[in-house]
Parts: sequence; structure tokens; C-alpha cells
Amino acid sequence: GCSSIYGGNLPTTPWTKNADGRGPAWNNSLFEDNAEFGLGMRLAVDKQFEIAANLLPLFRNELGDELINAIINAKQKTENEINDQRERIKIVKEKIKSINTPEAKRLMITADYLVKKSVWIIGGDGWAYDIGYGGLDHVLASGKNVNILVLDTEVYSNTGGQMSKSSPIGSIAKFAAGGKPTNKKDLGLMAMNYGNVYVASVAFGSNDVHTLRAFVEAEAYDGPSIIIAYSHCIAHGIDMSAPLKNQKALVDSGQWLLYRYNPELAKENKNPFILDSKQPKIPVANYMDMEIRYKMLSKINPTAYKELYEQAQKFVDERYKYYSFLATRTIE
Repeated sequence: GCSSIYGGNLPTTPWTKNADGRGPAWNNSLFEDNAEFGLGMRLAVDKQFEIAANLLPLFRNELGDELINAIINAKQKTENEINDQRERIKIVKEKIKSINTPEAKRLMITADYLVKKSVWIIGGDGWAYDIGYGGLDHVLASGKNVNILVLDTEVYSNTGGQMSKSSPIGSIAKFAAGGKPTNKKDLGLMAMNYGNVYVASVAFGSNDVHTLRAFVEAEAYDGPSIIIAYSHCIAHGIDMSAPLKNQKALVDSGQWLLYRYNPELAKENKNPFILDSKQPKIPVANYMDMEIRYKMLSKINPTAYKELYEQAQKFVDERYKYYSFLATRTIE
């Protein structure tokens, strides 16, 4: 979707490298196979790690058991631990660079894969909720260490503003000119049902610290993770020069919940679900009337406008009540 446009619009690119020459390697896939494409990258990285790890013992005389064991067993969860691993790999390369054997050459090529590689799958709600959901679900069920970022604009933005399963009740879009009559698909709740998937719902315009915490936790989690990030869009009919006020009202109304589900907490007999949203502060109608995609319905069909707004408030109230229950239950 939109991320492919601004992410892969060569010769310009938003992706760069740091002072050490390290940065993301960006690749585009077909719209519908984003998840499978990213999983393939994860499997390739894991295979390269396996190859390098199997080659290390062949150079026990040059490297020593202590260094080999430190490399194989490195945790690499924090930035410091990853940097320590990079230093170990530098030593390996220095010690074997003068060895002229096929095994040494192959280790020189694959050694960098012994340093943790982070794989992020990025796409919009049209992909994640709709056309690519089967693949996304497959990747979540795989148990592999992949991170998924859903940029949720709640509409098929890139192809003209069509309704998606992520579109909220009452919103107007192509194929929902009279206001979407059904509630939004709860992708986060569906992912949480696996029990071993890190899940977060964020809106940085409402709480940037919470957003950062979710990304850090997702990256550190050794398994599949998914972050659903609210993404404002011109299709919403808002002032795009000051969109964060809409994000704040969105969360304050309870229309979008901030939460984290961290399976690591369950291992400590703690509730893995943390509801970071407070009790809604404003009626959902106050937020909805800030955006043309909702407000337009009052002009087109006042009766439907009233009914759908009432249903939206009921949905918000019931959802917050259910998520509050999830956050307060006792884990034994």
C-alpha cells in the first residue's frame, strides 16, 4: 500500500544507514503475499545462521572453544548484547581471513548472520485485515521470530479509498457510501488468541512513549509479534497539517484502544494483557464529528447517521468493558 510508495520510490528512499554503515535492507513484494515474503526472509536468515554455526567448530584450533560457545549461545536481546556479538564476529573474521579453504571462505560470507537480524513485515490494513490476512495468520501461527507492523488507515487508501474490514462502523468509503453498517474486525484480539504472539495497539499522537515501548518489546520478543498502529490519512477528511489532535481524540473516545499483550509475562504467572488506555473521556460522537468520513453521513442520511453513531458508542462501551476484564483477570 502507501508504505510501498514512499518506501520503495527509487531513486529516492527514506531508508538510510548510520555512521557504522548499518541500516535496513528494504524489499517490496506483491500486495497480497507480504507476510509470506517476510517469512521467507526470516527463514533465509535463520538458515544462514545455521550454516555459519556449523562451520565454526571446524576452526576450533584458530578460534577456541570459549569464543565459539560465546557466539553460539549469545542472547542478543539488547543493543549491548548485539554489539558484543558483532565484536566477536570481528575476531572470527580476523582469525580466519588468511585461511584459503572453501569452508573458511564460506564462513567469511555467512559470519555476519551470527549477529541477530531483525525482520519487519510492513503493510496496511487492506493487506493485513483483508486480501493478505490468510498469509498473515499463517506467519503468526508459524512461531517464527518475525515482527509485523500494520499501518492501519482503516480504509484501502492507496487504491482509492475503498472500505476494508478495518473500516469502523459509520464511516463512509467507496462501497460504503451510506456508512459502514458493521463493526471493525478486531485483528489484535484474534492474534492474542494464539497465546504466543506479542500484540500491541498504538497511536503515537495519543501516547508516543507507549508506542516506543511497544516497538522495543516487540523487537525483544523471540517469536512472532504484531503492532497495529493507527495511521491518519487524507481519506479521513481531516486537517493533515495537525492530525495528531485527531489521534488524541480517537483514543480519548475509546474508539481506538492502547494495549500490549506480552507472552513473556505469562511465563512469570502474570497477566500478559496490559490495557494502557484509560476510561474513555469523551463521547465517540465528539471524535467522529471531527472527520468528514463520519460527519458526511449526517448530510446524506440523517437517520442512518443517528443510528450508526449510537451503535458506535455501544460498541466502544462494550469493547472497553471486555478489554478491562481481560486486563484485570487473575492468572494462575
